[in-house]
Amino acid sequence: MTRKRRRLYFVLLGLLGLGAGAALVLTAFQDNVVFFYSPKDIAAKPVCEQRCRIGGIVVGGSLVKEGQNIAFDLADAAESVKVKYVGILPDLFREGQGVVAEGRMNNGVFVASNVLAKHDENYMPPEVAKALKDSGHWKEGEAPPTGIKDTGMNNN
Repeated sequence: MTRKRRRLYFVLLGLLGLGAGAALVLTAFQDNVVFFYSPKDIAAKPVCEQRCRIGGIVVGGSLVKEGQNIAFDLADAAESVKVKYVGILPDLFREGQGVVAEGRMNNGVFVASNVLAKHDENYMPPEVAKALKDSGHWKEGEAPPTGIKDTGMNNN
């Protein structure tokens, strides 16, 4: 075996190792990627067979608690999505406030495994703010919306 051929084998072996390492990293990331959708996105095309996040404002009058079983509607001025959650809600969770729920769609209902509430009255998750701006419900410079009670978006 000549030096030239041996060098070629080492380069090919190195490239193969680099490719295998990149494949392992991408496979590991695939399980940890969580996409964000607005209720409008969910209504247009049911997604979230895998884990995803959905964000919006809790529709006033839609919150139903039965022990740790909780159901509410999450809206973004264009559409609303029914969310079911089993567990304890964050202290800052209330109707008319922005939240992000993490979970997956199941027969038209978003089954949340985690619910995140905003941390003060001026904060809104960037994804929720963008979805509200895109739907025309909120414009930059205005106060964040406090609720979506009377827009007829409740799908009940």
